Amino acid sequence: MGADEQYLDLIRRVLADGDERRDRTGVGTLSIFGAMTRFDLSDGIVPILTTKRVYWKTAVREMLWFLTGGTNIRELLQVGVTIWSDWPLAYYRKQTGEPIAQADFEARIVADADFAARWGELGPVYGKQWRRWLGADGREHDQIATLVETLRTNPASRRMLFHAWNVAELEGMALPPCHMVYQFHVTSKGRLNCLLLQRSADLLLGAPFNWTGAAALLLMLAQQADLAPGELVWVGGDVHLYSNHLEQAREQLTRDPRPAPTMRLARRPDSIDGYRIEDFVVEGYAPHAPIKAEVAV
Repeated sequence: MGADEQYLDLIRRVLADGDERRDRTGVGTLSIFGAMTRFDLSDGIVPILTTKRVYWKTAVREMLWFLTGGTNIRELLQVGVTIWSDWPLAYYRKQTGEPIAQADFEARIVADADFAARWGELGPVYGKQWRRWLGADGREHDQIATLVETLRTNPASRRMLFHAWNVAELEGMALPPCHMVYQFHVTSKGRLNCLLLQRSADLLLGAPFNWTGAAALLLMLAQQADLAPGELVWVGGDVHLYSNHLEQAREQLTRDPRPAPTMRLARRPDSIDGYRIEDFVVEGYAPHAPIKAEVAV
């Protein structure tokens, strides 16, 4: 079953069986607990939805930013990615009382490095934990480098994973990690599989980006370890639609899936740190129109 079909089935399930719940944001959700999707990447097809346009370059740029270890939105805004602006913007407005527009806030972050250092920081979020996890002894641990080395030297290991749920640093994060754990498995035929555990999934806005980013990551890791892409397995914990996303979800259900796109890498960098957005080539992507919705902060 293709990505769109699995995604639309999830929407139907949430709309039909979702538990109406109050949530941290105050918006309210319909929520189910426990869901799984599976995507075979071996033939180049990737789970970029066609029943609405997914801005796949934004999702890939976000994944590349995670891999740098970055935690400040300035690096994202410099390449036109605004999906993390809501949290520091809300904090700035609360702390200063200034009703600054988002575009003006973002422009100031880009133009003023000192302002960005004060107001654009997200805390020890994904990239920090992936690349610079701080141990109790003061040593930093690069989980991604360790993963790549293990994929190359001990692919039968059952310990090939990285995660971002660092209990000691959760309170300092603008948003605790939603896509928490990435575990990897290499088959006897040399295919790399990935299981992504996501504790909290905003089904309308978040999940499509997470699927796209995880697919890009799998392609990069497979290439760096001389493996072939295999299966991406996504497991969602609290899978929800926000109450102000229900009409948009119903609209998406009226759309027929179109042929799935493919993704390939145009070159092989020397390391996992060498990838750029230009290295990702997506072909055959002809989606329906975008569906807009507000992010719950």
